[in-house]
Amino acid sequence: MNPVTEKIKILCADKNISAKELAENAGLTVKQIEFVFDSEKIPSLSSLIKISRALGVRLGTFLDDNENIGPVINRNTQQSHPVTFTSHLTNDNSHIDFFSLAASKSGRHMEPFLIEIKPSDATKMNPSSHEGEEFLYVLKGSIAVLYGLDKFVLNTGESIYYDSIVDHLVTSANNESAQVLAVVYTPN
Repeated sequence: MNPVTEKIKILCADKNISAKELAENAGLTVKQIEFVFDSEKIPSLSSLIKISRALGVRLGTFLDDNENIGPVINRNTQQSHPVTFTSHLTNDNSHIDFFSLAASKSGRHMEPFLIEIKPSDATKMNPSSHEGEEFLYVLKGSIAVLYGLDKFVLNTGESIYYDSIVDHLVTSANNESAQVLAVVYTPN
């Protein structure tokens, strides 16, 4: 079982919340929650945000490695392992790998990530939405951001800041990988 799912199950047990209650409180289906509980992979970022809100914890609670009160420094010599989120109802890997830049920072309200976006077929993916805001800065390559009914293409050195409540999907803009610095904020 992955550590994120384990933390969700522990929090549910501690708070005496059933899968049905979690689904209702998170605005997800029982089938989606059961998929989260049974999967070896990490749930979608959107689902994880909704689950964190339903459990009354920060998103970072699921991603924390250990708790550090002071600043968190990432050195380019340190290798972190990516977090790959699944979609809402499938066990397929996402086209995006997230490298947390603050997993050991306790009490944080922002989630900074280095993101590797692999080429993929955007027509087979579903946009997501959740409370909060996101900031994306393209470090390398080009990305396409579907935001509501609009599509924005961003190249190296360009950025976008948007409300996450609007349906959105981030993909490679061409058949090449891209690298993005992202900051996700979810209100308490």
